[in-house]
Amino acid sequence: MAQASQPWRGQGRWQCFCREPSTSFARRRSRRSSCSAPTAVNMALATDCNPGSSPLTSLLLVMNMGATLFRMTVAECIAGVTREGARALGMLGETGTLEAGKWCDLAIWDIERPAELVYRIGFNPLHSRVWRGQ
Repeated sequence: MAQASQPWRGQGRWQCFCREPSTSFARRRSRRSSCSAPTAVNMALATDCNPGSSPLTSLLLVMNMGATLFRMTVAECIAGVTREGARALGMLGETGTLEAGKWCDLAIWDIERPAELVYRIGFNPLHSRVWRGQ
């Protein structure tokens, strides 16, 4: 078993990170995870863009795939690409949530509700962004 100092264990809940949604889709795997019950798992979502198993670059599509392939909620998908992604990388103390003293890249979306980011395919409602403080 993993030690408590490892980034995938936090807050008394084991983290389970399966392949990113695009690889799971390409390999026709749609189970959320085989290592724990869905209600006990925080999942990180990412593009893991590479030319071999994951040529996907759209984080919005990754969130859609998390919802449809892994049955994640809107809140779980948004947390998966922010807080849980930072946790998976062992960087939650530095980034991943909006808090004083943490750094972030910020996307400002032209949407009415967060579900629009997850459920609409081919939709890019980016209004503006702040990247590296610019």
